[in-house]
Amino acid sequence: MRKRTRYSLLVALALVIALVVAVWLRKLAPPEVARLLPESDAILYANLKPVRAITHFDKDSIGRSPEYQHFIDATGIVPERDLDAAAFALHRMENSTGPNGPVAYSEVFEGRFDGERLAQYLSTIATAREQYAGRTVYTVPIEGRTLRIAQLGYDTVAASNMPTTEQIHAMIDRYSAAASPFSGSSLLEARYRDVPLLSTAWGIGHVGLPFSEGGHIQLFDLGLPLPEDTTFVASLRPSVNHVHLRIEEIAPTEADARQSAQILGSLLQILQTIPPKLAAHAPADDTEGMRDFLSSMKIEQHKDRAIVTANVPFDLIRRLTAPENVSIVPTAPSSQTAP
Repeated sequence: MRKRTRYSLLVALALVIALVVAVWLRKLAPPEVARLLPESDAILYANLKPVRAITHFDKDSIGRSPEYQHFIDATGIVPERDLDAAAFALHRMENSTGPNGPVAYSEVFEGRFDGERLAQYLSTIATAREQYAGRTVYTVPIEGRTLRIAQLGYDTVAASNMPTTEQIHAMIDRYSAAASPFSGSSLLEARYRDVPLLSTAWGIGHVGLPFSEGGHIQLFDLGLPLPEDTTFVASLRPSVNHVHLRIEEIAPTEADARQSAQILGSLLQILQTIPPKLAAHAPADDTEGMRDFLSSMKIEQHKDRAIVTANVPFDLIRRLTAPENVSIVPTAPSSQTAP
């Protein structure tokens, strides 16, 4: 009897340990919206729940175009209120003349959606529909490109404006396969381990592609001494009264990382001693927050990585996301309306 009781206790203990390990591994796994993305050159992810808690942007009214308001009225979806997480895959488009320049996007959104109303809305604006793996793929032409949209589940929507159906099909296949928490694209598998734990927003890969111009990265009209295909691991992690920003450049060699750190260090000294161009993009009464942000910025080099860290004050984030500084004005193709 004692032996049977001992075995029962050991089995129960083993089950508890297995459950704890499974939960812990799940926390270390990439978010599902990111795992659903297809192969790409970069991935951006944001958990919007803590952003809402910090900025309360869902409580403020923002500028809405008639088309955007029509989308809200037709679907019942208010993105600033209902969107919980979003992940974007950036695809390099060689010799592209499309509106997004050299970059196309695939994205997955997670939140609270009325699937029936959303499907009705997509049916009214789509120029074509396709059935794939039990899902309806809606085709909507927008600004010279084809946007394909599919509802993956009651709380998940995928879209892609790549020229072919390969990307939207891949996202549907990943969702249908109910893949393990450590699956995903090759980029996610290779670089997600470098994302700091508890990061609410992050980017991996060639995240400078949307800001590239002339082969280099442009940010706030400021040219950075980095090629557009530089590999980064960037993250935002909330702290007590600020958000910790960390950007790692993964250089080919330690010498390249040292050179980048030196150049960026010199650039930072200029920004900290001369009124930066960045301040011109902030509200007039926000120079103190911008100054605190710049003064906290540090640049270091560890082996083959040049690392930039900074603390972004909550007040600066709130002001930059205030209604008077944010306006959502989507564009749509001629007579069609799209979010």
